[in-house]
Amino acid sequence: MQRNRPPSPAGDRHWRGSARFATTCALLFCAMSLLVDRDAGSLTLPRALLWITLSAVVLIVLLPPRVTAGPGWLTVTSPWRQHTVCTDALVAARQYGVVSSCLVLHDAHGHRLEVDSGALAANPLIWHELDTGVRRSVERGTLLQGTDVLEQLGHRIDDETTRAVLRASGLS
Repeated sequence: MQRNRPPSPAGDRHWRGSARFATTCALLFCAMSLLVDRDAGSLTLPRALLWITLSAVVLIVLLPPRVTAGPGWLTVTSPWRQHTVCTDALVAARQYGVVSSCLVLHDAHGHRLEVDSGALAANPLIWHELDTGVRRSVERGTLLQGTDVLEQLGHRIDDETTRAVLRASGLS
């Protein structure tokens, strides 16, 4: 007998590679710091602990937030905290920045979330879940601010996806 399982959430398909890169950078920083300090003859236990601690800070700074989405929700998880908004009950959306833009979403339950619009553009499944929730919010009348921002972002993501498909097919 097969059980009905809830659909698995859509996740950032580039996150693992970015996390691997951050980990590699932190490990290389740690190894090089320890080797240089040892070669200089000044490596002690407190200095080794300092280098290991600084390497952990490098990892935390470089580790990108993880973006996941499912029916009616969007979550951004950072090393410190997790933020979730109900995409079916959005009340406002704002976009900050031009080159590396950040989308800020507010829902009717008082939750707030910041997500890099590049992560949405690079992950069509996450964008689809968000777009579906946005449409429901508009239908329900809760989304009062930012529909134009989300429409522009949607057009930009669609244009980028179209260009990528044309490039992959050799037509562009």
